[in-house]
Amino acid sequence: MVRLATSDASGAARETRRFQEKKQLVLDAASALINEKGTAGMTLAAVAEAVGLNTASVTYYFKRRDDLAVACYHRALERIEEMVEEAARAPDPRSRVRRYLELNIDLLAKVRAGEARPITVLSDIRTMDDPVRVTLSDRYRVIMRRVRGFFGPDGDAANKARLVARVHVLLENVYWLPAWLGDYSRHDFPRILDRMMQMFDHGFIPDGVANGAAVPLDIALDDDAGQAQQKFLQAATRLINERGYRGASVERIASELNVTKGSFYHHLQAKDDLVLACFRRSFATVTRAQRQAERAGQDWQQRLLIAFATLLDVQFSERGPLLRTTALQALPSEFRGGVIDSSNRIARGFAGMIADGITEGSIRAVDPMIASQMLMCTINSAYELRGWAAGMEPAIAIGAYASTLANGLFDD
Repeated sequence: MVRLATSDASGAARETRRFQEKKQLVLDAASALINEKGTAGMTLAAVAEAVGLNTASVTYYFKRRDDLAVACYHRALERIEEMVEEAARAPDPRSRVRRYLELNIDLLAKVRAGEARPITVLSDIRTMDDPVRVTLSDRYRVIMRRVRGFFGPDGDAANKARLVARVHVLLENVYWLPAWLGDYSRHDFPRILDRMMQMFDHGFIPDGVANGAAVPLDIALDDDAGQAQQKFLQAATRLINERGYRGASVERIASELNVTKGSFYHHLQAKDDLVLACFRRSFATVTRAQRQAERAGQDWQQRLLIAFATLLDVQFSERGPLLRTTALQALPSEFRGGVIDSSNRIARGFAGMIADGITEGSIRAVDPMIASQMLMCTINSAYELRGWAAGMEPAIAIGAYASTLANGLFDD
């Protein structure tokens, strides 16, 4: 009887282990699909095909597609929490930031080598229904508070506001890494860590060089579009940023503009066309800011700061926003490459401004390509802090946010 009980227990343990192993494979496949196609593109049928099961077998582990998506997000948040906790054990703010960046770059190196799973992209959490969305968002806010602790106590309200911007810029640049690290070999990753830390440590403005506050330019948006088209794309961009591709339904956009659903199809043939049009509008805005800043500034530092401030003003004001790059997930692969190419061309425009500034001595000798990607990410993600910016004068909000890359994360 004892041997029989032992045998039953051993068999149950094997069954439990097999269940957990298969469940992890299902989560891995779902995570890969979310990263490639967004939550809307992750279906139980696609997951089943990826792991060699039928759809009914997948429902043995997760009854509904949304249950599986939520499990992917919780697993991703747990992995981020582990890296944050390890980085928090470093002795000082700079060491903590460097360690957190190092852990993420090391993970991406292991993912490329097939030694680790990629972390599920979190941007589609906003598309989940309540109360799940609230639970996931609350867990992420706890992570942000822990990262804020990298920099020490919050202090007064002004210092806390600075820390909020610094944490946001740090985390968003970490999440943007997979978008551009593919252009580099794994051998370059340690140097990339050093060059990113140089930006986070000192910013792109050299010590002892004057840094006057840049005044945003009042650039015209949508020069080539009529007023109705401007309002349409602006509303669509805002909805996609706030609710994701899945949440920005045709009905919702039409309701926001108080027009009929048929009006949508007067502007665009399909929803994918809408995302592409929003990206084109955003890229045109960034390019316009670059060109006008080049004419307005006296040196390349000033020109870069003017372009930076102008685009932050767009992000924080009612004239914006720019479309978040997180919308890339929802685009079919045949469109995604062209959007990324356009983004990289604009980043190279910033890289050229930085390189010219280095030559004349008005900008610190940073890596122009890496710095330009960090600048693009920091500008694009600024929309997430519009509520933060609304609590202060526009010039103060723009200056505080821009200082994260102009002067570094540790400049007080």
